[in-house]
Amino acid sequence: MARDQVLPSEIQETALLQLLANSLVLSQTAPYLSCYDVLNLAATSRAFRFLIYHTPQVFRRLDLGNVKTAQFDSDAIDRGGQTWRNVQLDETLTEDDFYSRPLRGIFSNLRRHDILRDVQVLTLDGLSVTAELIHDILIDPAFSVRILSIRDVKNLNERKLQKTLQYACRESRPEGTPRLKGLYVFGPKDPVPEAAPPQESSRSPSPTSPAAVAAAWNTRSQQTLTTSLIEELEAWYSRRGSQFPCRINPDWASTLVACDGMIAFDSVLCTSPRHINSLAWGKVNLDVLKAAGSPSSALIPHFNVATHSLGGCEGCGSAPEGFTVWGEDIYPEERDTEGRRSSHTSMADIGRFPLLPPPPMHSSTLSAAMCPTGQAVRHRLSYLRKGNQNKARFIPRCFDCIRDRYCAGCNKWWCETCYVGAFAGSSSGHAGLNSGDHVSNPPTITGENDNRDSGPMILDGFCADGKCSLCRSSTASVTAGSEQPA
Repeated sequence: MARDQVLPSEIQETALLQLLANSLVLSQTAPYLSCYDVLNLAATSRAFRFLIYHTPQVFRRLDLGNVKTAQFDSDAIDRGGQTWRNVQLDETLTEDDFYSRPLRGIFSNLRRHDILRDVQVLTLDGLSVTAELIHDILIDPAFSVRILSIRDVKNLNERKLQKTLQYACRESRPEGTPRLKGLYVFGPKDPVPEAAPPQESSRSPSPTSPAAVAAAWNTRSQQTLTTSLIEELEAWYSRRGSQFPCRINPDWASTLVACDGMIAFDSVLCTSPRHINSLAWGKVNLDVLKAAGSPSSALIPHFNVATHSLGGCEGCGSAPEGFTVWGEDIYPEERDTEGRRSSHTSMADIGRFPLLPPPPMHSSTLSAAMCPTGQAVRHRLSYLRKGNQNKARFIPRCFDCIRDRYCAGCNKWWCETCYVGAFAGSSSGHAGLNSGDHVSNPPTITGENDNRDSGPMILDGFCADGKCSLCRSSTASVTAGSEQPA
């Protein structure tokens, strides 16, 4: 066949239909397509329409972030006599109706086509989302959403959302609720890959033809491959330091406590011994830490949301509470003889491990959303594997618990056992274990021919001893700024 000869559209359509009739192929391909591409494919013929609308796996993962009709155009709102064309403003219109109208219209169409019940992973990043809309997603039986992403959304009342989540996880909740098991809310939305340049062609098939759909799929595959090659380090387990670009409201800590064991988030509670949820609570002398720390470090709440991922302490290589290790049980004695986990230990994982971006492509389970790259999704496999080789682990901490003991330039830090605080005096003692166990001395940061015993020198979050090459420029700029006359 000549290179420029194209197969008839009937043969192309039949070949593509036979390929996608395999449910495995269709379920693995559909998550990489946009809603626009899927609906265009369904519009090509009755056979494709029946296949798309009667296969639940097609709409298991729904991303509305790039859907044009889901966008809330705030610039078109009534200004200087102009009216918003999409809303009939009247006295009965509530704030929720105004801001959530685009998404509610899409959900209404999906419900009418009997598609909404198949959506289990829903992404609304960057859209106009209200707390009332999330409340409906939680309690309305028409929704079956298990993992929801609302990162960088607009017009969201966080206080109302926190109350909604706490109410959904109340002790008197109906059995089997909440259906939502994972919520992405703290981190930034996933970057959009750059569109590939259009390729010139002698023929331009119609947007709804099988050839056009196949071309769109090839482009999407190239974009996905490019994104996977240039993506940054994995959050929490590989990327150390701050995990979020913005500060998290401290009120979220009580929400994570109320949802513990029921709803997982893209962050976890800080495990520092200063918090009562820590495994090291009661093992460290907090009075010594408060006396030796800066005045701001004394005002630490009982719970706080972790914002930083740390490696081992520079002094002891670990932390008083230990590492959070993927695949490691808190209660290993509660497994049966065959290695099966109890429901109690499975629920404990929901609060221990954060959801990793992006939301899972081919599954709606929490294990798939939490599992680090290269690790076993099922904990039983990790339980049977011996040794600690290649285990993904991290130490979650809030900024208040690493103040004056963490360098943001090189990500080094010193735990409460190895280093008491910057304001420790000779009579302050150590913040060691109350049980009388051996406690190491404060770490020694020395260069060549320097054997002085001193603690870490942290200035405005960076190493100030001049020996850390990664922090010299940052420290110099901070020092220069502090020496300027008022």
